[in-house]
Amino acid sequence: MATAQDDLEVEKKNWHWRNTMRPVRFFNLDARASLMFFVLLVYCRPVTIILTIIVVAIFRILEHRGLTFPAALRSLRSWLVGDRRPGWYTYAHRRLKDFG
Repeated sequence: MATAQDDLEVEKKNWHWRNTMRPVRFFNLDARASLMFFVLLVYCRPVTIILTIIVVAIFRILEHRGLTFPAALRSLRSWLVGDRRPGWYTYAHRRLKDFG
């Protein structure tokens, strides 16, 4: 008979599968935000420091709102396009071709 302890051991063995879709983190930042730190290591100037601070702040704001970077880009795209989404015109639809 399986006990709760045995079930917990099986779950611990499968935790790595559960973590495969999590975003990559680097010092509690999204890995995309940490790329600016590598640029900062190569080109350490006041402009790069300011740009790094701005990028990290943007990523922090997005995380605070519950968005990942790809989700924020999709949200921005839908905001720019607006509510009106015209459908395809009749001449733009694909039609069947007879090559016989």
